[in-house]
Amino acid sequence: MFEIPSLPADRRLSTADLYAIGLSERGIARLVRDVRLVRVRVGSYARADSHPHALQALRVGGRLACISELARRGVFVHGGAGEVVGERARVHIQLELNASRLGLRTDNRSALRLHWVTLRRGVHPRSASVDLFDALVQSAGCQSPRAFIASVDSALHLGLLHADDVDAVFAALPRRFRRLRGLVDGRAESGSETLVRLMLRALGHRAELQVVIRGVGRVDLVVDGWLVVECDSKAFHSSWDQQREDRRRDQALAALGYVVYRPIAEDILYHPDIVVAALKGLLALPMRRRA
Repeated sequence: MFEIPSLPADRRLSTADLYAIGLSERGIARLVRDVRLVRVRVGSYARADSHPHALQALRVGGRLACISELARRGVFVHGGAGEVVGERARVHIQLELNASRLGLRTDNRSALRLHWVTLRRGVHPRSASVDLFDALVQSAGCQSPRAFIASVDSALHLGLLHADDVDAVFAALPRRFRRLRGLVDGRAESGSETLVRLMLRALGHRAELQVVIRGVGRVDLVVDGWLVVECDSKAFHSSWDQQREDRRRDQALAALGYVVYRPIAEDILYHPDIVVAALKGLLALPMRRRA
């Protein structure tokens, strides 16, 4: 079997690229038949193991962009891959201002969100994705302000965005977004932590992130020195062993005088009013503030 190790995934490959590694027209046809290469446009191919949304972007002559590209990289976005059309996530694709519209007729246009923009950061001419910097800038217009801050926090925490680039991201946005710059905090380990932190801020309360408490370990947020908020998700808290550990931690926190609240990620993302109401009720308790 002919191997194609030198060809990167998530990139458009011309016929000349394939000839250059020794493939013949017959060899290319065999790889397409074996579903190891995919023909994305006339004279253009991509590795079949490329991300499916990247392949969709290549088919219309663009690059995966905005919240779709952030989701591909593992960065938090509200809703996972973006807006939902019916039961299908809308794929965000960047096209150059002078790009041909050829190929758009072959895809379900309603399933695409097209960004006709010039990129700020250069990428390989045949890359199927925009740079993370451009994806973040584009995402500001496709998410709520809180979700956008959560995306920036996530990119920082994952090490995909350098701290020095945060100012540049906000400088590339319309002036109305720049007031959000002071809300960025890359210590958040999940998007739900950022969203709860911003809810608390709107309620007028101060929250510390990733606080280490002796005898317990690290907790997500400590509010006003006495309320511990742990943002639970199915991925890390669904098994009985995990829940048992959580309850023992809660007991240890209670012994130290802390109150614990565990909102689930589903409510934080899709029913924030429930979480805000719970936070209001708890914070109305006449608790003694800790130093």
